[in-house]
This record gives sequence, structure tokens and C-alpha cells, in this order.
Amino acid sequence: MNVESKQHTNENSAAWTGAPWKDPSQSPFIEIQSLHKRFGDFTAVDNISLDIYRGELFAILGGSGCGKSTLLRMLAGLEAPSAGRILIDGVDVTELPPYDRPVNMMFQSYAVFPHMTVEKNIAYGLRKSRVAPAEIESRVREMLELVQLTNLEQRKPNQLSGGQLQRVALARALIKRPKVLLLDEPLAALDKKLREQTQFELMNLQDQLGTTFVVVTHDQEEAMTLATRIAVMDEGRFIQIGTPSEVYEYPRNFFVADFFGNINIFDATVISSEPGFIAVELGASGTRIRIQHGGVIDAGAAVMIGVRPEKLLISKDKPTDDRYTVTRGVVEDLAYYGNRSIYRVRSQEGRIIQVSAQNSQRSVELAMEWDDEVYLSWDSSSSVVLQK
Repeated sequence: MNVESKQHTNENSAAWTGAPWKDPSQSPFIEIQSLHKRFGDFTAVDNISLDIYRGELFAILGGSGCGKSTLLRMLAGLEAPSAGRILIDGVDVTELPPYDRPVNMMFQSYAVFPHMTVEKNIAYGLRKSRVAPAEIESRVREMLELVQLTNLEQRKPNQLSGGQLQRVALARALIKRPKVLLLDEPLAALDKKLREQTQFELMNLQDQLGTTFVVVTHDQEEAMTLATRIAVMDEGRFIQIGTPSEVYEYPRNFFVADFFGNINIFDATVISSEPGFIAVELGASGTRIRIQHGGVIDAGAAVMIGVRPEKLLISKDKPTDDRYTVTRGVVEDLAYYGNRSIYRVRSQEGRIIQVSAQNSQRSVELAMEWDDEVYLSWDSSSSVVLQK
């Protein structure tokens, strides 16, 4: 889902218009400036800088040990940076303790109190801050309605489902009205179907509140569904920052392309280069294609060409459209998922190419079977040039 077109207009978010990072007149809400974090000789976060804008649902995506949770803990004030600064809403919070920052954090484990009811769990932060009882009651009631737990306020955590526990933790984190909510793998404990449903609930809740959310996740689909923008992280650094469609369709290098979804990689040699385009020859097949590319690459240079599985067409008949790149192969494996089928095709060069084909028509028979000779084709504009 692309949430870039949404517009927030409440007290937390003044006229969030969809792409403030492209507007020089807009000021960042969160500024991370040359941030480092070292543990002895190990560098967990390596000189990263990032601007996040008011009202964004920003995702930090990466594998285990890449530094994403350490970064989130520094934003929360639970870890002190080795160097660099963090500013929130124009205020330098680098040296401030967690309780003095306008942020709250929702942990992966949810960390709800097992001996308290839903109502008391949600109210806990306000009671600790000695908010007046009447206001606590009003804000808890408002939050119960917002997270759809109105009839469950007297239940204990052991009487709740995983999705309901997640909403209790979310309500408790939001009830103090933080300027920024930090979420560490917020949906990891849920099963697949509930996780997908909760993603949309989380987006709708964030849209209603207008609070700036920063989500850490290792799940590419979750990041694409939730986020206005994504920062792909590896070995303590940001490799690429962009909207979900930018990162998916135009990966900056092989790491991003390979980490962010499935992709087929073809070895190629540059034949010629001109402004905005290069011509390449794919491996031993001799197939030549012209690809849009902003950089300059010398003729004879080795590159990789990436094509997403869903961009490929598979058929028993050879396509005749000149715009299409065509290669041949044999179906080696296939998997039927109901709405789509996955084919693994061994090309003439011996490479395995994966194709994701939508099953748009009802049929008890598959369009292709094991050992079928097939043609694979794709629009040349779907190719992306990748370098290590």
C-alpha cells in the first residue's frame, strides 16, 4: 500500500502533504546527524545521517545485526551515541534521558503487565505521571475506542489474543501523546494472516493520530506495506533510502536488489553507452537489450541486469513484440499457490530463472508443467542495471 497520498491535519501534524522530503521549504521533524555507536571494537552504527518528516511512518529495514535496533534505542534514549546528534522538533535530545524525550517505544515483546487489566495497562503511564483521575479515565476510554478494545477493558493479558495484546501495547505507548512512537518489530509475534490485518489497522491508526512513527523490521513486505519511506540498513550504514516503490523498482546496488524481494540476476557486458541509456549483451545467450541508466559505464564493463519475477512472462509460444527481451528454457520446478504460480526455469545458459505468474483464470490444469520447453520474456524497461 502506498500511503504517500494521505494528508494529516491534526495537532501533531500540520498539513502533512505526502512528500515533504522533496520540498526544500519543509524542515525535518527528526534529524539524525553523523551518528555513531561503538561497543568496544565493534561499530554497530557507522556515521549515519537521516531526516524524517512530521507525520511519516518511516521504516528501518535490515537483517539481524545490521544496527537497526541499536539506532532505535538511541532515538529512545536507551543507548548513548558514541558520536553525533539527534534532534526532535528542533530540540537536541542527544543527552536527554528517555523520560525527558517526546518519544515512546513499543517493544517487540509488548511487555504488558500480566497482573493488570487492559484498562490499567493502558493507564499505567498516566498514573505514573500523576495525571488527574478524571483525565486518565477520559483518555483511556478514548484510546480503548481507538484501538477497538472497548468491551475488553476488564480482561487480563492471558485472556487476550496476540492481536489484542499488540493493541494494548500500542494504546499504552500512545496514551501519553508522544511526538514520536518507536516500534521495534511490532508485528513479529503475530501469525501471517493476523499480521497482514494488523498492518492496515496500524496504518489507519497512525493516519488518524498523525503521530510520527519509526518502525524497525526485518520483513520486507511489512516495510513496503506500512512505510511512507524505507531506509535499507546493512553493517551499521544506510544503503538506500526511498519510498517503497523507489527501493523496490530502482535498487541502488546488488545488495538492495537481493535483500528487498526476489530478483533474477543476469551477467552482462556493456556494448555501448549514451546519455541516459546503455546497451548490454546478456551472458552466453547473446541477447542484446537497451536499458535506461543514469550513470556512465564504459563499453566492455561487466554489469548485472536484474529483473523481478513478476515482470517476466512465461509461454510456450515465442513472443513477437520487439520491445521484449526473450530467452528460452525448461521448467525445472513449479509451485501452485492458488492466486499465482511460481516457475523455476533453467535457461539455455544453465541459470535458474524464477517467474511469478498470476493465475487470472480458473483451471484445474496448470498452464505449464515440469520439463516443458518455454519462452521467458520481459519488457526491456523492467530491467535494472546493478553493480556490486
